[in-house]
Amino acid sequence: MPEPSRSKPPLTAADLDRLALRYVERFATTRARLSAYLARKLRERGWDGEGAPDPGGIAERMAERGYVDDRAFAEARVRSMARRGLGARRVAMALRHDGIDAEDSADLEEAIAADAFASALAFARRRRFGPFSAKPVDRDLHKKQVAAFLRAGHPPEIAFRILRMEPGEEPEAPFNAGHS
Repeated sequence: MPEPSRSKPPLTAADLDRLALRYVERFATTRARLSAYLARKLRERGWDGEGAPDPGGIAERMAERGYVDDRAFAEARVRSMARRGLGARRVAMALRHDGIDAEDSADLEEAIAADAFASALAFARRRRFGPFSAKPVDRDLHKKQVAAFLRAGHPPEIAFRILRMEPGEEPEAPFNAGHS
């Protein structure tokens, strides 16, 4: 653990509250991210308050006051990642990384699954894969494209279906691969 910085005085409870307020006014965040930010600031500057510092408690207070809303953050994150063409697996990993609890992320799984095909099409369009490709695809390039779909969190069934589409072909009804 790094030595606390001596250029700024150690933090007190009031300092932590101010840091938390400043953070939530500048960034959309989750309770877990806010708590991690406050813990980092404590490591950097040290503690000079009474009792033990409670970054988690401060994050909970911010949530109770409505300054932090994990559910709204998760919904916005899901929409943003779907627009970028990322699949359910990548979205779920990002939500877990952001500290979204299982209950909130489970509620969003249906929406994620419903948008799976549209998200994969957006990914293919952005990367110029399948029907959006300007040139014929050889076997090696096809393998690389499938791997890119998988890294983006899409199930293989959707990747293969999109890569088999002909240029200009309109996609059929949304594809449900049975994944959430």
